[in-house]
Order: sequence, then structure tokens, then C-alpha cells
Amino acid sequence: MLRIPGMPFLPGTVFRDISKSHYPKPQSLMNYQGISMLSDRKPPGLVDASGFVIDPNCPPVSVPSIYPPKIGPKLPPWLAYDKQVLCFNAYFKETLQEVYQAPYQVRKVKILYYLEGGTMQILEPKVENSGIPQGCMVHRQRIPKPPPCESDFISILDLNVDQTIQIFDRVYHITSCDKFTRHFLNKSGIPVPDPVDAPTDPTTEMRKRADGKATITKEKKHPFAQFLEFDRVVLKFSAYWDDRTEFGDVRRLEVCYYLSDDTIDIKEIFPRNSGREGPSTFLKRSKLPREFSGIPLPGEQTPHSLLNVLGTNMRNVRYVVDPLDVGRKDIIFYKDKDLQIGTVLNVYGRAIVLTDCDEFTQSYYRKRYGIEDFTPAPVPMRADDCMPSKIKERILPPYNGWGTYEDSEGNCLSVEPKPPQADFKKFIQLDRFVLRYGAKLLSTIKENCERVFIVSYYLSDDTIQIYEIAERNSGFLGGEFMKRTRIPLPGQEKFTSRRPQYYQPYNFYIGATISLKDHIFHIFPLADVKSIMSKIREAIRPTYKNFVCNCLSESGGDQKEVRFIGYESLKRALVDALGDKITNHEIITLCRHFSAEQAPPMTCNKENVLGAVRLELKRTLWNAMDELKEHLYHINPLNKPFLPEVKLRSTLKGCRLPFSKELIDDMMSVLNQNDCGEIEVCDFLNFLDMSCGSGPDITPVNVAFELCPKIPFLHKGRLVNFSCFLEHLGLEQDLKKDGE
Repeated sequence: MLRIPGMPFLPGTVFRDISKSHYPKPQSLMNYQGISMLSDRKPPGLVDASGFVIDPNCPPVSVPSIYPPKIGPKLPPWLAYDKQVLCFNAYFKETLQEVYQAPYQVRKVKILYYLEGGTMQILEPKVENSGIPQGCMVHRQRIPKPPPCESDFISILDLNVDQTIQIFDRVYHITSCDKFTRHFLNKSGIPVPDPVDAPTDPTTEMRKRADGKATITKEKKHPFAQFLEFDRVVLKFSAYWDDRTEFGDVRRLEVCYYLSDDTIDIKEIFPRNSGREGPSTFLKRSKLPREFSGIPLPGEQTPHSLLNVLGTNMRNVRYVVDPLDVGRKDIIFYKDKDLQIGTVLNVYGRAIVLTDCDEFTQSYYRKRYGIEDFTPAPVPMRADDCMPSKIKERILPPYNGWGTYEDSEGNCLSVEPKPPQADFKKFIQLDRFVLRYGAKLLSTIKENCERVFIVSYYLSDDTIQIYEIAERNSGFLGGEFMKRTRIPLPGQEKFTSRRPQYYQPYNFYIGATISLKDHIFHIFPLADVKSIMSKIREAIRPTYKNFVCNCLSESGGDQKEVRFIGYESLKRALVDALGDKITNHEIITLCRHFSAEQAPPMTCNKENVLGAVRLELKRTLWNAMDELKEHLYHINPLNKPFLPEVKLRSTLKGCRLPFSKELIDDMMSVLNQNDCGEIEVCDFLNFLDMSCGSGPDITPVNVAFELCPKIPFLHKGRLVNFSCFLEHLGLEQDLKKDGE
């Protein structure tokens, strides 16, 4: 194909090369690491010395430019201004012939000018209830100028604020532009005036006046006209009153609303063999107030308010009636619009819940208010009528300091107290799990500040134990500093009936300052590998060769080929080199960090996991494979063969596949992976595609425990990777540089 120099690759700018006779077919398949896949790699483009991409089929040409030399863009406009759009706000006036008092209407639009090709597009923002079709008014294209210059097209020189432009027999007036457009035009040497205000729309003002009049005018209906229109028209609802007290139950009711005078009456429906008889009137026919604050006093509700009484005897009595009824509170009554399924009516302090209505009531609300949902509300069953009586909380006496809080509560709750029960499930899961921290005592006495402690937190029962590390010539014996016990958080009131809050694992971290029984401890990084290695590096620098020989003394064979040593060998060499400056906790931390122990092989069978996945899909009747593929296309538009595990997990959650967390973990562990730990997409889809076969038949198993037995592996540090330890120590390279 032949292209016009300086033009974008668009239809009309390319031509067929007649002299070309050889049409080779590009290679579309490749074999990468034993996997057949599509070859989507593009050959690297040609780049000149200035750093710009060179297209051999489209050599650059010198064209006239509006920019000064060495200032304008060096790339073609369809590359230099890719995805750059100038936005102008404008309006035009549209004449109206059929609207009274509105000769025209103002329609506001947005004019978009695309710099990459000189095309334009006109959009009109949508306005609700405008009554006119809005949206795209002029599709994206190059727009010619009006006659007599119809051979030229509109450019950026023709667009500016406070200018009028004619586009296809319609005149637009530009009022403003956005920040990017103003900056671009000013940078190009085109001054941009200040924004101008658009004229007011007569039709909009007319609608506002009409809406204001509509809200002010209020329809008044005479009671007699209402009676003539809705006489003998009744809305019937089913309801209940939840009176489930100690001796009560649920009362079934029938609510009737009379449209002729807005009155309500309620009748009770007695079920069979309920033992109730007598009148069924729950509320006689009357207007029902929405708010009830109590029974009014005698004389409180009168048709008139008297301001004063003149006269001393009963014969010459004169009354002064208040015509404004000052102080009278308006009573709001229930109307038909307030009655819906699920509404709770306040019937003089009793909550009546509406649950259902008849067909005539449904048609009335559907026609008058447009309500379509008439789903009945649930009604409590008679089996749940009697509510269990609530046991009042017993007020316990305050703690007296003897024993624990749990023991004191047991003595107050029962005559024969029982020992407090521990959390057995927590004990089974976290038994022998201990968090150990190194800490120092903060005190005003200088000798106490040098004491080093080990704080142990037992996760099984949230107890704390403190040991002191003995040091020579310190004056302190060391050993157990505080027995194993639970310690409450400081700042709580001790002698109270409430249980205190105890220390939790999140209260202990490196750098924390904690108060344990009036002793303030500061946790220092005893288990920090970097600080331990720096201490060892400074201590064994003079005797580095002797240290290495002591570590390799018990290993057989050539010492240069030894990579792994035992825990005891490394511990003996570190103690000989550092003495009391290193603790057993620090040695164990190093051995666990540089552990050479390998985890046992995974015992998860891929066929069993495939059968469990297919069985779960069959059980839930899952059939959304197309939606899953569409989701994968959105997150993987380049069709990469491998994706990270995190994205595939989010895909399973987003598509709502019926898999538990354990089954997802087992499936991710058996799928094909590359060297970077990413999962193959084809294998992932084949696992979920039911059309690829039903998979092996397996019996239903417990996915969490039986499908893939999960045995946790802990690095105990019995075998140490000595070569990695020396490489991390870095003394051999430093000594070679120093020439030692």
C-alpha cells in the first residue's frame, strides 16, 4: 500500500501498489517454552537519532507550519495531537411558531474540535423533561465553511469565545471554553476573550412560572362532593396487632377505610377454638389521628376557644370567642395515601401492621397512585405467639480483690459455684503457640534500665510470662520475673462488677511500651534479623576465618562444597565468638530465617479437585460460562496466556461461582503455572467448562479437610543454609576489598 506523506492511515489516503507482486503471509503461530500460542509480538520500530519513530512507508515531508522554526511539533498532527480535543460551550436560538409568549428557545451545545484530524462534533447535553430529542446533533466529520468559502473547512482559527459560526445553516454563538482549550489557544498565539453569559431561555422561564403557580394553587374539595363521589366505596386491608406479652398473642384484624368521609373502623377476626367471643369491634368508625399523646382532658377539645368571660352571675354571662384559634394544634388524620402494605398505623398507642388488601383496593391504588407491588407482608404464626420472657440482668456486687473476676461472678450467680470454663476450641487451635518479645525495663534507676527480659504471650489462654536474662556482675540473678497470668490493661477501675479488658496479641509489637503490673517495659527488636546480623558482623570481623572453620569442623568432605550445617554447629560457633552478647532467641531467629528445611510435597490430586469442582457446578446448576469468558476478556484484553492468581480469584468472586474458600485454594494449587507463579488461562477455563467433559466421578467429601489434606509446615531451623548465611553476612567480599 502507498500512503500520502504526512497523512494519517485512514481510508482515502492509501493506494494500492501496482508494482508489488509478492504477498508473503506473516507467521501467526509460535512455540514458547513448549507451549503453542499466537504470536502477537510486533517487530521493533525504526527510531531516528532524535528519538522519534520513523515509518519507512511514510517519509516525513516539509509542509508549511504556523509555528516558528524549531518550536512546533516534529510529529504529524495525527500523532502529536492524538486524543486531544478542544471543547467550546455555545448556544443557538430555535424559533417556535406554536408556543404562545415564547418566540424562540435557547439550546445549549458543546462543540468538540479534534486536533488530530481537524474533525468536529456537536453534542447537546440532555435536560430532563425538555420534550425535545437531545444528544449528538452533528456527527464527527470535517465541516465545510458556509458559502462562498465552501471549498475550505472550519479550523481552530475560526473558533473562539464570543464569536459566531455557521454550521450547516445553523448559527452558533460560542460563550466559553474549558481550561485546556484556553491554554492551547494562548500557547498557539491566539488570544481568548473572557467568557460571556448565554441569554435566558423564554421557555424555561415560562415553565418556572407555571410550576410556581401550580404549587401555590391547592385544590379544595367540598365534603359533600366527596361523599357523592365515593359513597359506599371502601378500602379493605388485612392487618395484625402484635400483643405477644406474657399472656398475649397476635390479633388478626380487618381495617376498612371509607373514602366518603376519610374514616376508619377496625374489626377483630377470631380464629377457631380461640376461646374468645363477644363483639369484634376493635375501633369504631371515626377519623384516626396520626399522632397520639394521650387522652385529652375534659374541655380540652372544643369547637371554639374562649378568651374571656364577662359577668358575675349565670344570667348576664358574655363570652369572647377567639376567631383565630390561637394555640389550637391542628390534628392530622390518616388518608388513603398513607395506607400501604407494610405500613404501621398508630391506633391510639397500638401498632397495627397492614399485611394485605383485596382486589378492589389494589385496582384503586394502581389507578390513582401507580403502585404495582402488592406483595403480602409476613404474619407471625401462632406457634410464635408466646414470646419468651426476658430475664433481667442481675446486678452483681463489685469485685473485692480475692481470686479472679470469673470466680467472684460464679459465687454470686449460684449457691454451688462451678469453676469458670475456658475456651476449649481456642485452646485446641492455639495450644503451644507462644509469642516471644525482647524487652527492657524503663526506670529512673540506671541499673534497672540495663536489664533484659523476655516477654512470652500464650495465645491459648491470653496469659503473659516474663523471664529475666541473667548477666554477669549485674547484681541481678535472672530467671522468672513474673509468673504466667492474665494481666488487665492499665487505666481501668479495679473494684467494679464489670470484667476488665486484658492484654491481647495486637498490644505487643516491636517498639511498643507496655505497663505490666506497675512495671513499664519497652519491646526492642530482639527478633530482628538485620540487627542480629549487624551485631554478628562487627563481632566476628577480626576472627572471620576461625568462625567459618568452627562451623564446618563437624561436616565431612570438602569444606568448600559444604552448603548446609546443623543448628548445634552454628550455635556453638556463635556462642564461642560472641559469648553473652547473643541470646538463644536470637540464634533461633537466625536458624529459622536461613532454614534449609523443605516443605513436604503436596498431596493434592488434580483429578480429585476437578471432580469436586464439576460436582459443585452440577449441584448448583451453574451455567454462566459466557459471562465468565466476557469478564476474562475485559481484564485480559491482550489475551495473555497466563494471569496472576489474584485476578482469577477476583473473577471467581465477581461471577459468583458456588465455590468455598478451601475449594478455590485447592483449585489454584493444582492449575498449571509458569516460573513467575502465574496461572494458565486455558487450564483455568477447562476446569470450569462443563462441555469439556463431566470429570471423574467422586463421592461427596469434606472439601476443607478431606480433599487436599493441609499439614502446616514450620521452619524449625534444625538445618541451616550456611552459604546463604555467609552471603548475607557479606564479610568475605569486604575483606577481599580491604586486601586481608
